[in-house]
Amino acid sequence: MESGRSRSIGHQINWTARLFAREMDRRLRSIGLSSSQLPVLLALADADILSQKALVARSAVEQPAMARMLDRMEKEGLVRKKPDPFDGRGFLYSLTDKSRLKLPLVFNEMAAGNEKALRGISEAEVEVVLKAMVRMNLNLADPDVTPPVPEMG
Repeated sequence: MESGRSRSIGHQINWTARLFAREMDRRLRSIGLSSSQLPVLLALADADILSQKALVARSAVEQPAMARMLDRMEKEGLVRKKPDPFDGRGFLYSLTDKSRLKLPLVFNEMAAGNEKALRGISEAEVEVVLKAMVRMNLNLADPDVTPPVPEMG
């Protein structure tokens, strides 16, 4: 008998997110990274330098968790921080050469993980799911969070 939860879009998305994270952790482990670091790496790859507040807004990670992650990533030599000239208490973060060298490997592993997840699913189906997920993200996001909006074909 089918439970109501299995027909819930939230339940299915939660499962998918956890399975994606597990797959990406497995793939990224060999290059010394984890899926939890991806939001920071990808945001800084796109923007070059960002404040902690901007990283929180781009990743939907809570501020205390972001602070801990940035501290760990700095200790691991993945990000560097410098004082923010416009905010005496804040810092600006950027990728180190070490993490920039890992980006092509990260992108390859992300592509391979997506390919595995999308096996047997048509481009048209992917497009429908993407459009629906973008709208759900926009509906659910706090005003200070900026969900990613991909270009649609």
